[in-house]
Amino acid sequence: MTPPHRRLSKPEFIALMGVMFATIAFSIDAMLPALPEIARDLGLDNANHAQLVLTSFVFGMGAGTLVAGPLSDAFGRRRIIFLGAGLYVSGAVLAYVASSLELLLAARVLQGLGAAGPRVVSMAMVRDLYAGRQMAQIISFAMLVFMVFPAVAPLIGAGIITLAGWRAIFLVFVLFSAVSVGWLSLRQPETLPEPARRPLQLAPLRNALIEVLHHRQVMMSMAIQVLIFGVLFGTISSVQQIFDVTFGRGDSFHYWFAGIALMSAWPPLINAALVMKLGMRPLIRNALGVQIASTLFGLTLLAPALVAGDVAFWVYYLWTASIFAATGFTIGNLNALALEPMGHIAGMASSVMSALATLGGALLGAGIGQLFNGTPLPLMGCVLIGAALAFTIAWNLPREGG
Repeated sequence: MTPPHRRLSKPEFIALMGVMFATIAFSIDAMLPALPEIARDLGLDNANHAQLVLTSFVFGMGAGTLVAGPLSDAFGRRRIIFLGAGLYVSGAVLAYVASSLELLLAARVLQGLGAAGPRVVSMAMVRDLYAGRQMAQIISFAMLVFMVFPAVAPLIGAGIITLAGWRAIFLVFVLFSAVSVGWLSLRQPETLPEPARRPLQLAPLRNALIEVLHHRQVMMSMAIQVLIFGVLFGTISSVQQIFDVTFGRGDSFHYWFAGIALMSAWPPLINAALVMKLGMRPLIRNALGVQIASTLFGLTLLAPALVAGDVAFWVYYLWTASIFAATGFTIGNLNALALEPMGHIAGMASSVMSALATLGGALLGAGIGQLFNGTPLPLMGCVLIGAALAFTIAWNLPREGG
């Protein structure tokens, strides 16, 4: 075991946290090319229902984050990540053998429950070691890995489908979990020492939950995240169908999506450079303002069919990239803002924040995805509403610090 007193170098720590974050991106985006195959193989009457393979995972992850943080506060960060990995692998194996949509969705919920370990506990690890704008910078760099990974995840998924069918993707999930958790086991010391742990008792948990839910900055940050995640999950749920049904580019979808992901990799890097100088709040507000403007521009062109064919495709394509870019400029900063006053209960705060934001975002995103009608217009209208609400809340964030 790695000696507990040794601290990883910042570059390796960022890379490790990025891989932990990437568990989520890989588990969602690698499934995108498989949605048509799943709909056909399982005999689904409504192809939109295949989207639930994505949002069921997110829903399970959101539920898991509610308990992963408090457990990590009581028993340490590493143990809970290992426990989560066991659930994640079990869910992947169950999904591999699932013969119905219902069983597949249950398996994906179990996978999501397990993924909550890396998702929320890695965030608490960052808070254990860093604070303030430096924490936001670390999260931004880690988010860079999270944002780059979707560039290769659909390509990996498409390659696996070609070689061994869509079910084999779940076996690759098992391999990915073994590599990431193995790295943590060998290299990352425990970040929460025994004296700093909080007993897993009802009263301390209730008090911590009350403190989190009564803190204005935390709650406002979570509300913005619900809207941003809802927009993001709705976009991801619809993107394969829009490429295929609306624009007839389903066969090359994974290459186009890789381009979106690569374009979206820059915002976290830029954010990491700017946040130390400008602060978190201005970057959040500016990103949401740009998102509103780009969505209005896209709707102005596409709703009355002022453009068509390749031009319409490029309008949609660049607009979709802007959704991911806005996420890169906001989520890391919002996490940092919410966790900054919660250092003494980082696990609980991270759990509550992640659970509410993810569950709310999953439900919102699933609803948005089911509105698909052969065009991107319902999605773009929902994004406009969500971004406008998020901007309004962000404008009223407490202005002290950060």
